Amino acid sequence: MTYIPISPAERDAMLQTVGVKTLDDLFDAIPKTHRFPQLDLPPALTEMEAAAHLADMASSNENVRQDLISFLGAGAYNHYIPSVVDHILRRGEFYTAYTPYQPEISQGTLQAIFEYQSLMANLTGMEVSNASHYDGATAAAEAANLAYAQFRGKRKKIVLSPAVHPQYREVIRTYSQGMGLETVGDDIENSESGPEAVIPHIDEATMLVTVQYPDFFGRIYDYADLIKTAHEKGALVCVVANPTALAMLKPPGEMGADIVVGEAQPFGIPLWYGGPYLGFFTTKKSYVHKMAGRLVGETMDARGNRSYVLTLTAREQHIKRERATSNICTNQGLLALAAAVYVSVLGRQGLREVANLCYQKAHYAAAELEKLKGFSLNRSAPFFHEFVLNTPKPAGEINRYLLDHGVLGGYDLGPGMKNQLLVAVTEMNSKDEIDTLVALLKEM
Repeated sequence: MTYIPISPAERDAMLQTVGVKTLDDLFDAIPKTHRFPQLDLPPALTEMEAAAHLADMASSNENVRQDLISFLGAGAYNHYIPSVVDHILRRGEFYTAYTPYQPEISQGTLQAIFEYQSLMANLTGMEVSNASHYDGATAAAEAANLAYAQFRGKRKKIVLSPAVHPQYREVIRTYSQGMGLETVGDDIENSESGPEAVIPHIDEATMLVTVQYPDFFGRIYDYADLIKTAHEKGALVCVVANPTALAMLKPPGEMGADIVVGEAQPFGIPLWYGGPYLGFFTTKKSYVHKMAGRLVGETMDARGNRSYVLTLTAREQHIKRERATSNICTNQGLLALAAAVYVSVLGRQGLREVANLCYQKAHYAAAELEKLKGFSLNRSAPFFHEFVLNTPKPAGEINRYLLDHGVLGGYDLGPGMKNQLLVAVTEMNSKDEIDTLVALLKEM
């Protein structure tokens, strides 16, 4: 198979067909002064020189692996990634694989997705998991699609907790606008309100209630009462969960949640400038036909051997077409594989150790920071590995000071909370790093 697309004779034949003599004639409609702009490019470099130049440019970037101590979270977290994760991802069988349309030649990819689904269902306490979404925000928005389909459009109200990640809420609102849905609850004046502030908004018109666990401010709540209230009103409940925290906390499924979604970036996926990431989506078996994306199942072939197939692919490019549950076309398969490898390598005990390290280190940091003059903690509820730190100066000013000293500070909670910083601590933060943060803020 030649890499030359056409021969000169074929080119001339096409030009004759369209009525021109040369390729340049195709550009006659463009003024001559704009046809071939002269680019102000530097002199050409050899490959060796170009590689050295690019390496020098890249060295100006700072990163949390080498240059900075990081206490920034707010949805994307700096966790240790075992080397085997990247090793498996870069195998050609996975790295270049596409959608497994033909199961007979896609058994490895299908099994990897099946294992991912099984792990996520176990972790969340739910019955089924799909093959993943673009990111956590997309997964949260797809929960609204599921609820809308479940109620056949007869209910059109979504109750959003103001403590759900603001980017997730924005994506949910974008989805809901297209379906003519109403979103309420996240405009509660006190954005740090607990679940008790959400309950009054739930009524017989509500199709879905969405909360976060731990919430955006790091707090841990038991949503059993809220879920019970929502079910009494006939509504479904979606819990946006941090997967690392689920290794330590009660699974949302045990609270009665109908849908559990979230961002699986903490499971073997680097920070990567904010993406690509991996949205997990789990639910009860009774809602599986309303679930977006696709589902890999385990079965037996004609010879009695274990095999894997796409059990449900209710997507628009398959047989469902306009009746599809979603128009999402990718399952982020490579990143789902990363999560599956990460969880498999760590195992149940390893995941618990990571969660416990995050918890213990965060509580050590909080206790030390609270000793500083002018600093205090919002202790309205227990927290996992993130907490809101009340500061004597604007958060932006504190972060600039910390960055000058090689520390990436917490998340600036914005104008309405300008003297509050959302601090995240993971197993990657050593005691010395935490003590460095405390010492810098003490000297400020």
